Formats: sequence, structure tokens, C-alpha cells
Amino acid sequence: MPSSVSSTSPQPAKPTLPQDRPDALGLSSQRLQKMSDAFKREIDKGTTPGVIILVARRGAVAWFEAMGRQSPTSDRPMSPDSIFRIFSMTKPIVSIGAMQLVEDGELLLDDPLTKYIPEFSNQSVAVLSGGNLELRPLNRPITIQDLLRHTSGLAYDHIGVGPVQKMYQQAQVNSRKITNAEHASRIASLPLLCQPGTAWNYSRSTDVIGRVIELVSGRSLGTFLTERVLTPLGMNDTGFHTAAANKSRIAEPFATDPWTGDQMVLFDPLEVPVMESAGGGLVSTTMDYARFCQMLLNGGTLEGTRIIGRKTLQLMTANHLAPNLPTDASVLPPGHGFGLGFAVRTGAGFAPFSGSAGQFFWSGIAGTFFWVDPVEQLFAVMMSQGPGQHDYYRSLVRDVVYAAVE
Repeated sequence: MPSSVSSTSPQPAKPTLPQDRPDALGLSSQRLQKMSDAFKREIDKGTTPGVIILVARRGAVAWFEAMGRQSPTSDRPMSPDSIFRIFSMTKPIVSIGAMQLVEDGELLLDDPLTKYIPEFSNQSVAVLSGGNLELRPLNRPITIQDLLRHTSGLAYDHIGVGPVQKMYQQAQVNSRKITNAEHASRIASLPLLCQPGTAWNYSRSTDVIGRVIELVSGRSLGTFLTERVLTPLGMNDTGFHTAAANKSRIAEPFATDPWTGDQMVLFDPLEVPVMESAGGGLVSTTMDYARFCQMLLNGGTLEGTRIIGRKTLQLMTANHLAPNLPTDASVLPPGHGFGLGFAVRTGAGFAPFSGSAGQFFWSGIAGTFFWVDPVEQLFAVMMSQGPGQHDYYRSLVRDVVYAAVE
């Protein structure tokens, strides 16, 4: 089984996970090799510099392989400890943090957002009527649950081309040079796409949750996550930036997308951002995120440490979207709903890729992806830095991993 290379560094060994033979874990080693071959073909085609795939089942890692190069401008091979910008895979980690505060009795899911950030009291809803943009009052306030399940009515500046998205762009809400407080203030000054609770719109909701965590906990988001999630899980390479000493470990994309020719510009992981983006600011490694996934698959614990309650996690990974609620099919696949920080598969069919009902997952726009399947006691993590290929690779890795399940 391809696996991590032993370190020659005098530093203490990094936290890892148990490993076992695929066949002992109910996975076909021949089919997993087919998975490896499929991604090596993609690397040979020049669609991505390199990929890492980790597959675990029944409490042990069955496959952990780094393929290709870490950067297109270097001959350095992709390494098991390469560092990736995980973008929206930050959201599940932050959502766990928010639910820890719920468990502490410091936050309620049906709390109005205005309880914590009063500036949201003045928001309105943008409605196009007769070619004119009208601003209408909210029927009800945004709740914490709305933020976690993306039914808040907030938007993303890079999804959609309507007037609200243009306002987000003009307000420069994607800047890494503003504080989490200033980011929330700018969002609060802009209108909503729709009334809260009436549609699922992938948005900056989780970034706002990050500010709520800061206000409730009295700590910066980075400090809170480190103390409550990252350090307890041994996710020592995960944070809102990485040290200069780790520069040689950072995975990079092609300068231009091999399919579209678009220029690829990602943030510098060595730069300490002013805004610690709860929606997409973390960098991490494959094993770090695998430890997070194993905790989720275990029902909230890892190696005797409980991160989140079993029933709380069940709530988070249940579908929170009402039947026939409008969703964005370009982001949320058919046959899926959304919980509190995770997409949730609602049935075996409809989606154009393999999976189980109850599977939950999310991904990052630069090419990272994970899923957890409680039915099969399985999880997988895929890391790459290929923004233009992330949709294709997500479907590909699902199909080839599930083909190995016996």
C-alpha cells in the first residue's frame, strides 16, 4: 500500500492514523490500484501537477498515496505532508466549533444573528421588479441555523452575476486585509438575495459564523479553533497560515488552467491574513484532515478525546432543507440536502456518482475534497490544487473508491 515516507527530521513524529491492508478492511487492493492508475493518467495528461488520495475504512487507513509533483515549476514530488489551501473545507471545521458553543449553552441555533451582531438589524431583501431593484424588509431575522445551513439569504461574490453579487464585489468582502468584524459589518450593509429560510444559497454565511464565534468565545477565530478542535485532534499543520519553514511543502497549481487557459491565482499560505476566513481560509495536510474525518466517522471522538457530542453530530449531518426548497444545483448535487456545515446524501439515486444515503461531505474550490460514509464505515480525502478540475475529480474519486468496496 502506498503510504507516507518516514521522516528523517529530528522533530517528534506527527500524529497519524492506524494502517492496515485494504483486503483486511473490505477493500479491493486491485480496484484501489485502478484508482491510482486513473489519477496518474490525469497527471500524465497535464490536468493537474499532482494529487494525494487517502482512503480509510473500519478505523484504519487502507490507501495513502501521493502522486505527481507538488508544483508545476519544480521536480519536487508530491509528498504525503504537502500543504494545501483547503478553502471551503474550512467550513466543516468551523461548523464543529460553532456547535461546540451550542453544546456549552452559549449559543442556540434559533438565536437571531442580531443578538450577536446588531448591525444585521437594518438588512433588507433585494427584489427585481419591472427592471428596477427594490429593497424590502425581512419577514424574519437570520438565525444561527440559517447561517450554518446556508439559508440566510446572504450571497457569495463569485457565485452568480446579479446585482447583489456585484455589490459584494464592490464592497471587497473577499479581502484578506480586513478584520472578521469589518467583514461582517460590510456584509450587514448589503441586501439579501432572498428572505431568510426561503432558499439555499451557498454564501459567506460561514464567515459570519466565524465572527459570531469570536464574539461569543471572546477569542480570535484562529485561537478558538486551535484550542477546541485542531490541537485536540493533533491537526498541527492546519491553520490560517503556515510558517516560513514550511515553504517547500506548499502545493501549487498550474499558472493557467489547462482546460480553460484562465490564470490561477491563489492566496499565499505564508502570509498572515488579517481576516481569518471561516468560510475558506485554512491550509492543511491530508493526514491532518483525515484525523478530522476519522473523528467524524467515530461519532465525535478520536483516540479517547471527544470533540463534539454524538447526538450533536447526528443533528449536523442530517438534512436541514425542507422538501422543494430552491437550491443551487451547480453547487449542491442532485439527491442531496444540506445539514449544519455538510452536504448530505439523501438517497442512493439521483446523483451521477456512487455513494450511500447518509454520506456527508464538502470540498474546496482549489481542488480538495472529503467525504464520510457511516454506512460503509468509510472516508476518503483527496488533495490537489487544480481549481478548474475540482468538479471532475470529485466525481472521479467517488466512483473509483466505491468500486473498491467489497
